[in-house]
Amino acid sequence: MPLVKALRAELGEERANAIVRKALADLYRKVGEKWWREHGDDVGATVALAFDGFAAADALDREDIRKTPDHFDFNIKKCRYAEFFKQIGAPELGFLLVCSADFHMAEGFGADVQLTRIQTIMQGASHCDFRYSRKEP
Repeated sequence: MPLVKALRAELGEERANAIVRKALADLYRKVGEKWWREHGDDVGATVALAFDGFAAADALDREDIRKTPDHFDFNIKKCRYAEFFKQIGAPELGFLLVCSADFHMAEGFGADVQLTRIQTIMQGASHCDFRYSRKEP
């Protein structure tokens, strides 16, 4: 976070955020590719397993809505990541560093998997609404 704040001070918030997003995008896309290769082609099971890891130590409270080989729909009802960034007075950095990774990781799952998410706790919503699905051919 000190690096992001220093970049913002030097380059402006918009330019600094773009650089951080680009740097992290490649990293998270590669993480997604590796995860998908190692854990299979079942959208529900593979994404659920990834989020089980993100939820370690009760970091997330997840409510599963639909879990099939082609879909995984769930809500995050409580997010300790958001709580942490709010406590340190930097929720916008939490969104940049944590929440923005979700779409890049999903890109790594392959061209036929898409993520839709309209809101996040980090941006002040009551919950995060994750909808992963296999695109129709």
